[in-house]
Amino acid sequence: MGLTTTGLDVARQIEVQRGFFKTGATRSIAFRLSMLTFLKQAIETHEEAIYDALKVDLNKGRQDAFTTEIGFVYGEINRMEKQLRRLAKPRRVKTPLLHFGSKSEIRFEPYGNVLVIAPWNYPFQLALAPVVGAIAAGNTVVLKPSELTPNVSRVLREVFETAFHERFGVVIEGDAEVSTAVLEEKFDYIFFTGSTRVGKIVHQAAAKHLTPVTLELGGKSPTIIHKDADLRLAAKRIAWGKWLNAGQTCIAPDYVFVHRDVQETFLRLIEEEAFSQYGNGVGVGSYVKIVSDGHLERLTGYLEQGNIEFGGQVDPETRKMAPTVMTNVPLDSKLMQEEIFGPILPVLVYDEIEDVITFVTDRDKPLALYLFTENEFVKERVLNRISFGGGCVNDTLMHVAQHNLPFGGVGASGIGGYHGKYSFETFSHRKGLVHNTTKFDLPFRYMRSNTDSKWMRFLL
Repeated sequence: MGLTTTGLDVARQIEVQRGFFKTGATRSIAFRLSMLTFLKQAIETHEEAIYDALKVDLNKGRQDAFTTEIGFVYGEINRMEKQLRRLAKPRRVKTPLLHFGSKSEIRFEPYGNVLVIAPWNYPFQLALAPVVGAIAAGNTVVLKPSELTPNVSRVLREVFETAFHERFGVVIEGDAEVSTAVLEEKFDYIFFTGSTRVGKIVHQAAAKHLTPVTLELGGKSPTIIHKDADLRLAAKRIAWGKWLNAGQTCIAPDYVFVHRDVQETFLRLIEEEAFSQYGNGVGVGSYVKIVSDGHLERLTGYLEQGNIEFGGQVDPETRKMAPTVMTNVPLDSKLMQEEIFGPILPVLVYDEIEDVITFVTDRDKPLALYLFTENEFVKERVLNRISFGGGCVNDTLMHVAQHNLPFGGVGASGIGGYHGKYSFETFSHRKGLVHNTTKFDLPFRYMRSNTDSKWMRFLL
């Protein structure tokens, strides 16, 4: 199914899927496993087209495309295929004395018709990773890719058409008008990845139908470099994490707080690492481009809001911006108020770690936080005092690749989490059940005397 432009088309598609879900076919573990296999086979069939689409839309090279997009999805599918039967089994839980003679369990059941709204920055991975969880949990899926990466959107549609009948899985393409039409319909679950601003719109639309949501949003993710950090390694890992995908990563370091004692050394090292890993960006053929002219214009405006330590070059024709570090950035500037989502890294200075903690906690809770230190006291102080979605100590980004960890935000940076088994749990309703015996019936719950109430008090 291709471009959908009317609410009537969207409503019809949802009704088709809702009718199929009611047949109970998706509840079969064998069916779910077959759908995951069909998805993997369809990706393999279209793998070259996926590489081409990522190259056209974002200028991603093959290695970058595989490690951050295609390979990630293969991994999610493979792990889910191995774990699904275990994850889907009812889980026995302890039964208290009051329920003597009964057994208790949690059953995982699918929500029904799931909507996945994907972003443009990792348009393949962030579209299909949640889809894997939705399928594993036994749901039908409507996928809405971003219109800012139209070639990837087209290939996603082709992958779905190869793998699934439209009654089970379908891609609906289109612009913001189509997204609005889709959100007017009633779904059983909505999974959205994107900006906090749009996340609020999605949440409001879901609330009209009391539809549960997972919101994978963004925020200004801080990086803290204490004076005892391994500065060369910190610079290397920050440069990689910041300028991967030209900074268009929701968990990229958004700004750096570096201790005054090591500021000059860090600035020198981060410049060396930026050039070593990415060159000047603008003249490097494999460097990822900014997704649109509008986003490039927004980023270019930030360059006037402080001192450029290095970088700052912009090529409007190729939509590329060099890896850039800025200092002396006013805290009330847009650069420090808005999520950057590009290759600009403001560097701020601190003297006391408490000042950094106060700065971060006075603002919205970030999606990620990165801390570089060898000091256990500083580490525990930061991790225990600052609320954030997830992060790393002495590294950046790597928590998103640890499939045994949930990935998600908190507060303004998101609701809920996924990856690995957490994806299955996200798209499953946990139904609690008590199975009681009929061989005897304990009298305590029916009695009303003072003596009996003492027994009930003890049992409760």
